[in-house]
Amino acid sequence: MIDIDSYLKSMSSLVNGKWVDTDACFPVLDKYSETTIAQVGRPHRESIDQALRGLLGAVESGAIPPLDRARILHNAADILGSLKDKIVPIMVSEAGFTAIDVDTEVERTVSVLHLCAEEAIRIVGEAVNFSEMPSQEQRLGLTIRAPLGIVCAITPFNSPLYTVAQKIAPAIAAGNAVILKPSELTPISAAILCIVLLEAGLPENMLALVNGSGQEVADLLIGRPEISFYSFTGSTRAGEAIHKRAGLRRSQMELGSISSTILCADGCLDLALPKIVNAAYRKAGQVCMSVQRLYVQEEVVPDVTRKLHTLVEALKFGDPAKEGTQVGPLISRSSAMRIEAWIEDARRAGAEVLSGGNRIETVIAPTLLTNLSSEMKLVNEEVFGPCLSIIPFSHLEEAVQGANNTRFGLSVGIFTNDVNKGLYALKNLRFGCVHLNETSSARADAMPFVGVKDSGFGPEGPRYAIKQLTEERLLTFNPY
Repeated sequence: MIDIDSYLKSMSSLVNGKWVDTDACFPVLDKYSETTIAQVGRPHRESIDQALRGLLGAVESGAIPPLDRARILHNAADILGSLKDKIVPIMVSEAGFTAIDVDTEVERTVSVLHLCAEEAIRIVGEAVNFSEMPSQEQRLGLTIRAPLGIVCAITPFNSPLYTVAQKIAPAIAAGNAVILKPSELTPISAAILCIVLLEAGLPENMLALVNGSGQEVADLLIGRPEISFYSFTGSTRAGEAIHKRAGLRRSQMELGSISSTILCADGCLDLALPKIVNAAYRKAGQVCMSVQRLYVQEEVVPDVTRKLHTLVEALKFGDPAKEGTQVGPLISRSSAMRIEAWIEDARRAGAEVLSGGNRIETVIAPTLLTNLSSEMKLVNEEVFGPCLSIIPFSHLEEAVQGANNTRFGLSVGIFTNDVNKGLYALKNLRFGCVHLNETSSARADAMPFVGVKDSGFGPEGPRYAIKQLTEERLLTFNPY
């Protein structure tokens, strides 16, 4: 079994399978106690140059065979699964998530690695039709899919293992080399996955890891001619900046979101409400598809409000390492203070706080609100915290218009037993993912996951990501 502790004692940039020495470090904090749990070396231009040279050498020597890629990814999945008991307490401390949330993230990361392994041996092109052209009917054509080269993956704090896997595992499955820049708030989880991949047999010059703040590392990575593809998850503002500087290089962007779920009067409350509570408050609401706006049809508003209040009041919050905790801290004290201020602003403007609303250090108590207006930040900006706002509606068209009334369009859910309402929602809700009888946060590991509008472009999901991470080449045969 891998000795994780020995690797992480000197964590910095990982180049050609070795940690790079550096004098400049930054601390990684326990998100609940705010104590330092690790010191991580900052990158310097020389180490990034060295990493890119190594990756370029791997690209120029040719992609490893698909069967070998599959074997490595299956091995990595098995190794990661065997390390779960070791990883869970590390991620509870580093990310502030509860053990249940971390356990789920590790299991889903294992699933993604296996899925990418299976897709690695299914990367094929297609036959091309020449029969519509005069005198060309004897001509044959086919396409193949080839790796792009070096993929740069930039990942967020709120899914420090799973999102990293959704970016680098498809890239490896497609035959690319990868340079990874994880969030400086949660670099340990990403380092563990890199160590696991190398232990599983991935050649050392096919994967590099650089740590540091987004600004300092972005300046060293964005626009580098060696890099062929940028895959980014984070804020819309940062994504726009990366996209502009990437020039003609391809990119995939998963950006901001204000996610809604619509609860019609004919929806099954017993099915919907537990799902809504989980989707609003898991990971302290720090999920891009967390339910922020809950549109409830007027006939059931009193019943829904009463039941939600009971469910939210029962949530245990605080120390994520303590058994039974369901809602842990925010990623930082500044994030918790921002959300506290937004709640107080809404309260002063007339919103009613039914549950929570208070801050204890880095923890925001699970908060349920009513009587909000569209001008409030809790409604018109991405909260990224444990806040759920009930918004009444009379007709479905009103709820659809309200959900659409944002520059984002990542994911939305609707609960109804009426097929006509379901079809209307599917056709008129402008989101990349529309879920019927599920919340906005529903996601399966293999599905295409992509936003529209300012929520980004380019799908995640192993098969769909791999298609982006390869280029199609045409070969024709013209018989004599």
